[in-house]
Amino acid sequence: MKSALTWEVLAKCSTTKARASILTLPHGPVNTPVFMPVGTQGTLKGITPDQIEGLGCQIMLNNTYHLGLRPGQELLDVCGGAHVFQGWNRNLLTDSGGFQMVSLLKLAEITEQGVQFESPHDGSLMLLTPEHSMSLQNSIGADIMMQLDDVVSSLTTGPRVEEAMWRSIRWLDRCIKAHKKPESQNLFAIIQGGLDPELRKKCIEEMVKRDTPGYAIGGLSGGEEKDKFWRVVTLCTDLMPRTKPIYCMGVGYAEDLVVCVALGVDMFDCVFPTRTARFGNALTATGTLCLRQAKFKDDFRPIEEGCDCITCKSYTRAYLYTVVTKETVGCHLISIHNTAYQLRLMRQVGDSIIEDRFPQFIHKFFKDLFVEKSAYPEWAVNALRSVNIDLLKE
Repeated sequence: MKSALTWEVLAKCSTTKARASILTLPHGPVNTPVFMPVGTQGTLKGITPDQIEGLGCQIMLNNTYHLGLRPGQELLDVCGGAHVFQGWNRNLLTDSGGFQMVSLLKLAEITEQGVQFESPHDGSLMLLTPEHSMSLQNSIGADIMMQLDDVVSSLTTGPRVEEAMWRSIRWLDRCIKAHKKPESQNLFAIIQGGLDPELRKKCIEEMVKRDTPGYAIGGLSGGEEKDKFWRVVTLCTDLMPRTKPIYCMGVGYAEDLVVCVALGVDMFDCVFPTRTARFGNALTATGTLCLRQAKFKDDFRPIEEGCDCITCKSYTRAYLYTVVTKETVGCHLISIHNTAYQLRLMRQVGDSIIEDRFPQFIHKFFKDLFVEKSAYPEWAVNALRSVNIDLLKE
């Protein structure tokens, strides 16, 4: 199918499956590996578009389901799409709304036609079909739009998983047919199949035939064992076309990002950085700081030495301790820092791949974060060993 992107691989890691690339989209270039902050309802909670741009963010997420409810398709058409509506001049990726089948399952009824939701705002019913999802995303104007897929929890087993996989393939065909703007918006397919390797293989085999501009690994990060998670990721990256961007949906913990880059993933998203900020948790290279704790009340250092975000330049841990969870400014300032941390981490990963020192970067990253090798997550050790990095050796 038509593509509105270009994909240039700048460098490949000589040890792992990692690569650094430039993904050029209608609203500008995106350096990958990339973490994409999530602005579900047209905003990153607690951060303005100008602030996000100032952090060097090249692409962020909106959610089709939520924007379809409010402000609604008619208003988006009138104003010229979500970029204009929210004052964001860089790239957008829209999730199709499929994930809400899991997160809002009590409100959802799933059939071959689509998924029917009850609005959490006013109780009205909304039927989200592949055709309606494409129509909404065409109105939103996202640079990357995700197919509507049949999403089941990663903890689900049995025939429902296979049913969802085949339905996702059928819905992809309907999405391709309904997509009205392939010359300016890119439709990505989403690989389903749960934790079953054979279902994942079959899904990839079928979806690759559709030749979409990019592919996503869906249906993970739902509470499954991490040792199963990484095995699905690496299976998928082994089988997916290496000539196109690969996106692993819903991944946001720092160690998960670094490991999945080594396994061959290019793109990630998660609400984690801003969600954890609302609880007073600040992300750093040496671990998470819970700024609600009294030990920070007279700590006049920034959250992280060397961080160039406005929070670290202007405010101390002591100040943040006094306002966190009590004043909205606390959430605002920590959200800025956490987003800056995630974006900077991915830039550092990309630089290390280009300079062919990614294995050394990984060793230092895990040492800084966990200190003792005995504390390294076993799943991460196993995953990295599969791509020729032994964390337990110098």
